[in-house]
Amino acid sequence: MEEVFTVMAFGPDNRYQPGQPAGGWINTQPQGYGYAPAPTADAAAIDAGLRAYMLRVYNWMTSGLLLTGIVAYLVASMPEVQALFWQRVVTPRGVAVSPTILGWVAMLSPLAFVLVLSFGINRLGKTTAQALFWLFAAAMGVSLSNIFLRYTGASIASTFFITAATFAAMSLWGYTTNRDLTKMGSFLMMGLIGLIIASIVNIFLQAPMLYWVISGAGVIIFTLLTAYDAQRIKADYVEYAYADGQEMAGKRSVMDALTLYLNFINLFQFLLSFMGQRQSE
Repeated sequence: MEEVFTVMAFGPDNRYQPGQPAGGWINTQPQGYGYAPAPTADAAAIDAGLRAYMLRVYNWMTSGLLLTGIVAYLVASMPEVQALFWQRVVTPRGVAVSPTILGWVAMLSPLAFVLVLSFGINRLGKTTAQALFWLFAAAMGVSLSNIFLRYTGASIASTFFITAATFAAMSLWGYTTNRDLTKMGSFLMMGLIGLIIASIVNIFLQAPMLYWVISGAGVIIFTLLTAYDAQRIKADYVEYAYADGQEMAGKRSVMDALTLYLNFINLFQFLLSFMGQRQSE
């Protein structure tokens, strides 16, 4: 269930479409009813700003992943701290890990941060949004620390690198392709909702076959979402570059980094269900 608690932060529906002038569209009326093409002379500035913005987004995402990994490893490597969150039981099938009360808090707290950021971003300041992102990444580290108790370090490392390679390839494709990926958005969202429902049902059924179907579907959905969101972030920047000030651009970069972060983490966990080697003792 951990894999699919995520809340995706999708942008507005009227997005940039491939083939639109590089300068996007700017509002020429005070009330926002008329639009005209942005001057093509601004295309170079848009391109430079876009590259800087995308770099900022991916730096935020990478920094968040790094903080999550550090926190997860520290919690798992200190027995006294580990015992506060997880109970480790050896079974004939491998090591089972069950959460304590604090463990349940750790597992649910990232969802609270995502909801606050998603629904409160317009009321939050840029600094507050950034601080919440760091707290979210740290909370995710505590939540994911149990993987070090369930899987071997080698299988975690190999799965991470495969996830990183897949994520990088799909991000690059989504950013550079001329194909319009916006049509995938509604289908991917429906698939994500179905994934959440199936995961909740399987908590009670404990059906191995359903578990593998969910994991396979999760890999496909979050792989495609990575490309979709890379194009969406690029398109949203082109569309809103003229309207966003420094404060709004800063908050938008945090939300875009959060979306990519969630794609990466969910893809990693679903791949780990296939590739992870269970601890034997």
